[in-house]
Amino acid sequence: MEAEGGGGGGRAAADRVYLVDTLAGDPKFLQADAETYYEKLLKKSSSTPDIFSIPGGQKVKLEDSCVCFVPLYRNNPTCKMLLLTDPQDKETVLAVYLNQSWWPVEDVVKTADPSRDGLISVQTFGERIVLFVLNYIIFGMLEGSSANDAFFLPHSATECAKILWRDGEAVAFYTVKMKGSLCDGTTSQCYLLPVLDTIFVQRKYRRGGLGMKMLHDFCQSFVAEDALGISCPISAAMYQVCQKFLQTYPEEQKRLWEVEAPGDWSQRVNIWLKIQMESALSETAHLTSPEDDEGSQVEYAQSSKPKQSDADHMNKF
Repeated sequence: MEAEGGGGGGRAAADRVYLVDTLAGDPKFLQADAETYYEKLLKKSSSTPDIFSIPGGQKVKLEDSCVCFVPLYRNNPTCKMLLLTDPQDKETVLAVYLNQSWWPVEDVVKTADPSRDGLISVQTFGERIVLFVLNYIIFGMLEGSSANDAFFLPHSATECAKILWRDGEAVAFYTVKMKGSLCDGTTSQCYLLPVLDTIFVQRKYRRGGLGMKMLHDFCQSFVAEDALGISCPISAAMYQVCQKFLQTYPEEQKRLWEVEAPGDWSQRVNIWLKIQMESALSETAHLTSPEDDEGSQVEYAQSSKPKQSDADHMNKF
């Protein structure tokens, strides 16, 4: 038997209907269906496995060794996603099982709905799946191979997020810790200001101003707030985005702060001031020791690299 990509779950190749446009029903029932399918897969004879066809021609046997459940949400192990991995590389996810069908990763982040355009708040379960795929699979597994890359953990079920849709594809996202929301599940501390927590742009869409677009949207979403935060540590690439943004919108220079949770005044550093100070130090270093300037920049990039313990406070371009 051959399981075509997306077949049986409402995705017809002819009219290009995608998962996010058709997914409906109680998530608990969808997971129960996935668990039932997995149990049948385990019982199926290994001599006659189903075959999944990946767009591009690759065919993968649907066997126990290539499928696994992973948590959809942080701190909620009961809600899981069934994933199909590459037999040759278990870190590469090929498809997601939902709605009685396997969906190729590249199709999960696509839409045929023309109203999905620009930055749209994540509200539906289907959009939560798109966020998970962008964050955990595309960044965490497929694009997060560089030594300077951060690592994104799955988001919580109530994470405030926006996905940036362009030409029928989810190309980027950012998430926000709302003012007054709990910092984590172990303390009673709450965020004292809105904080941009994670931000990601697919590699093929970088250097196109999308980071600026999302940062501007974040600021415009909280025009009544005197202070806005970006989670510490801020990556070197994100600092470059902040510098360009604050040069373009100088009225935001006093509002943006690099913060550690919960973000009281002792846990804030004004981003524009820090950029100016780094620039002054760089110029001084260049004047006093030009041959060491390149090494200084490398050291700064390394010191900006997030630690594993800081995995829930990342930004990535």
